Amino acid sequence: MIEDEPAMVRMVERGLTAHGHQVLSAETGEEGLLFIKTESIDLVLLDIMLPGQDGYQVLKAIRGLRSNLPVIMLTARDDMGSKISALDGGADDYVTKPFFFEELLARIRALTRRADQQQASSLDCGDLRIDLLSHRVWRGGRQVELSRREFALLEYFTRNQGHLLSRQQILAAVWEYDFEGESNVVDVYVRYLRNKLDREGEPSLFTTVRGSGYRFDPLRPQS
Repeated sequence: MIEDEPAMVRMVERGLTAHGHQVLSAETGEEGLLFIKTESIDLVLLDIMLPGQDGYQVLKAIRGLRSNLPVIMLTARDDMGSKISALDGGADDYVTKPFFFEELLARIRALTRRADQQQASSLDCGDLRIDLLSHRVWRGGRQVELSRREFALLEYFTRNQGHLLSRQQILAAVWEYDFEGESNVVDVYVRYLRNKLDREGEPSLFTTVRGSGYRFDPLRPQS
């Protein structure tokens, strides 16, 4: 999120985090472009009125770095000229402030879903291979049978490898609206994955961070 209004950043960040997203925020276009160069970014929320480079200049720079990265302009400018300039400049969507958060969330889902469909049909992490089309998994050439929910959980971990994920984030992302209330369901399913994917005598692919959640470390050097 490239936005210089702290209250807006806090509101959006709180809402997106509750729905399983990880948010990086930048107050200037220059800082935001640095994130895009150095981090694995799936989507950008971009304000127009920024200090230094404005949103149009930042958008042009983003398109020079990653032509297919989804960008939503999130701005108070609601005039037709601003919308046309942003969309002609390469923005994928345009949302004016104030807005309903659920609408923003739906637009984010639509764009990230479209981007996911354009990505490769498999994910590879070390000796772990995940075929997203056939829902099959291999570790070191050995096929591992997973249930539908186990596969969804592993895919989510794989797309967020190296990041600390809270149980709330995992529930929101993997169980979506199928689950309500307090439960140890995440811990149970992580245990299932450990039993099926970990090797005896080697560190687990899944690191438990006490009081915080889990981190998926498939590329961690083995002892």
